[in-house]
Amino acid sequence: MLDENLLLVLEDAKEHMDKSMEHVVSELRTIRAGRATPSMLEGVRVEYYGSQSPLNQMANVSAPQPDLIVVQPWDRSALGDIERAIIAANLGLNPGNDGSVIRIPVPPLSEERRRDLVKTAKVRGEDGKVAIRNVRRHSKDNIKSAVKEESLPEDMGYEAEARLQELTDDFIARIDDLLSRKEEEIMEV
Repeated sequence: MLDENLLLVLEDAKEHMDKSMEHVVSELRTIRAGRATPSMLEGVRVEYYGSQSPLNQMANVSAPQPDLIVVQPWDRSALGDIERAIIAANLGLNPGNDGSVIRIPVPPLSEERRRDLVKTAKVRGEDGKVAIRNVRRHSKDNIKSAVKEESLPEDMGYEAEARLQELTDDFIARIDDLLSRKEEEIMEV
């Protein structure tokens, strides 16, 4: 049975690893995978009445077809601002404004572009793994200091470190699984 201080360190490590995992998931969601999705415009911020607003708070963003995104602003006067923001976001998309909605055709990806996107996904996944390993290193230091300060048995420290390693391996495997699914999704024609 582990000491409550060591359990707290493990709980804290799991929490931080969960946050790292969520970040990797959100990063991978923004990578385009051949078909149009509203999440492609997630990072777009629109200059509106002097402040930067997220696009999804100003308009309904939908993907009615695999090769089209439709942005329907709640305030038609913001149409031009939204169109400029999408162009400025440098996503390689060319929005078309018909006066009430913005239609954004999503061109098919070339083989070379797909490979670049896979590389980008792998880089973001590797960043997530590094973040998880940093949490492990920090937590391992906390375990060692807790064992020393509380005069706990060394075996208890080793058991806590083993559980920490299991947790780390689990999160790294989840990221690897996520990356392989994303790669399949990107390379699918």
